[in-house]
Parts: sequence; structure tokens; C-alpha cells
Amino acid sequence: MRTLPSPRQHHADTLEDPAATGVPPVPPEDSPKAGTVEDKASTARTGARMDVRQLITERIIAMLEKGGNVFRARWTRAASRGMPRNGKTAAPYHGANVLLLWDAAIEEGYASNVWLTYKQAASLGAQVRKGEHAVMCAHFERKARSGEDAGRAANVHDTEQEEGRADAVTRGSVLLCRPFWVFNVAQIDGLPSELLDLCVDPVKSPGGPVEGALRLLGGCDAVIRHGYARAMYLPELDEIRLPWPRRFTSAEAYCATSLHEAVHWTGHASRLNRQFGRRFGDAAYAFEELVAELGSAFVMGHCGLVDATIEGHAAYLDSWLQVLKNDRTAIFTAARHAGAAFEFILAREMPPLDSLPLLPSEE
Repeated sequence: MRTLPSPRQHHADTLEDPAATGVPPVPPEDSPKAGTVEDKASTARTGARMDVRQLITERIIAMLEKGGNVFRARWTRAASRGMPRNGKTAAPYHGANVLLLWDAAIEEGYASNVWLTYKQAASLGAQVRKGEHAVMCAHFERKARSGEDAGRAANVHDTEQEEGRADAVTRGSVLLCRPFWVFNVAQIDGLPSELLDLCVDPVKSPGGPVEGALRLLGGCDAVIRHGYARAMYLPELDEIRLPWPRRFTSAEAYCATSLHEAVHWTGHASRLNRQFGRRFGDAAYAFEELVAELGSAFVMGHCGLVDATIEGHAAYLDSWLQVLKNDRTAIFTAARHAGAAFEFILAREMPPLDSLPLLPSEE
């Protein structure tokens, strides 16, 4: 078996060449393409092109194998500090990169979810401290098939899986996955004060996490019915069913469970239309649960429901691990759909009560 390099093996003393950089989430036109230098360096070291999808999948499998209580707590705690974002562009990272950066922030004890490439830090007059390790992320780009890429593109199925839909494959082009590396602001000296202003915790609902969660649920305007033995979403009826609120151990647990079902609700055909049966067959239901798991972490972190428990939630961990071990592109699809569900819910968030205009009788 070929030994693959670690996703975190790049560190500051190997990045003295300013060309050895990645890209921000939305690279400016003059940014180098992701992985141009690092990918070639990895090829020279290993004698083969780096399999970025496999490396990242293995990293996330390792997270999941720590157990549901462990990875769920880590992700929601990291999410409470905001979505990872680039310190130079302020653009958020997306998909599986979010999970990688969240986990690294918790593992290393970083207080902020703000990241920079080596070159970006240098362009700001700052310096990554020698010996600091970077986190490898993935950047996708579509390019015309030619030369060595033609052989890599021969398996169109991989490209279809990455996009999650058959019409993603355009004739004569291939979707490439390139690595890039980022450092947390805690690893960098000499950053300008205006960038450090990005590193404050995001503003939460003034009424606390429960109010924040209820504002999200209210904005969705989903049909929610109470009085059932367990929580569930029924796509055929397009309704969420929950036990009575007093059956939950806390208001936070009620909100967390409701938000989990709300992520399922976004997948209805009239909304985001998530359908995984053609690709995953019998594992489609478990895969949808993985999307809801990730989406719940995004939403709960946004609200600040850090220690809340999703009650009555079936364990699908073994099924998720099996899917990810059999399909190196599955986690990218799951994370992309989870991010879309999060953005769908967030776009409908109700404003805080104190920001609403008063009625004439209340003035």
C-alpha cells in the first residue's frame, strides 16, 4: 500500500518560497492556482500525484471514529466561533474544508476561525512562525482535458460523484481537486490590527441560543406537529414531528433536535431537492442523515447551542464510515449539501424582537 503524506505535514520552514501557496476561498484573479507548487513537491517526494480526496476523506474518517459524542461536541464548539474564513478576503470556507479547519482549531486550541495562506500572510507584512504546521484543504477547479488530465478524467463517475449530479460533467473538461494549505492567525506574527478585528467571536442572538434557534425555526415556517414518541421528518407529508417540548431534557435539547429535523426539511423536492438513492442505493437514508448531522453542526454553532444534545437521534456512525471508506468523494458531497441547507435556513432567520418596529398601540 502506498503511503500518503499527512494533510498537516506542511509547515512554515518548508514554505520560504513565496510561490508555495494555496488560494483563499474565492481567489483573486492574480492568485496562483491551488496546489501548483505543493502538488508538484508532493509528486516529487512520493513518486505519484497526491490523492487529495483520499487524504481528506481519511482525515474525516479519523474524526468520526472518535465517536459521535466526541466529533459532534468538537464541531459544534468550533462552529460557535463562526464559520472558518479567510483573513485577507473575509470570504468563508466551504464544504469539507469547514470540518478540517474546525477540527484543527479545536485540536490546537485556537481561539479564532480565521486563516491565511503563507503568501497572504507575507503580503500583509506578517510572518508565519518557523515550525508551525499548516492545514491542508481542497480547492476544485474545472479545466479542459488534455495530456495527463485526459487519463485522470477517464473515470467520469468520479467527477459526477464530486458534483453530486450527472449534468455536472461537461464534455471536454474535468473537475480537478487541488490541495492548498492555510495557517491560523494564532500561528502568525505581525498581523495588522484591522485583520485581528475579524478574530472576535461572532455576535450571537441577544436573547441567547434558544432565542436564536427559535428565530431560525420560525423563519423556516415549516409545519411542526407535537405529541409524537420521537422526532422525525416525513417527506411525504412535508412535516416535522416532535415529542411535546416538556419531554425534552432542556430547551436547548428541544431546539437542537428541531434544527436537526429542519435540515432534513430543506431537502424536500420543493426546496433543495436532495436525492441520493441513485448514487448510494440502500445507504441513501444514512447518507441523508450524515448531511443532517453536518448541517445541524453548522446551524447549532451559529446559534451557540454548543452543549445541546439531539435527542432520540438514531446512530448511523457505522453506516457513515462504510460509505466514506468505499467512496472518497462522499464527504465532499455531504458537506456541500449540508452547507447549502445551512445557508437556506440562515437566509430565512427572523430578526431579533427588539429590532422590529413597534405597532401604533405599543408606542
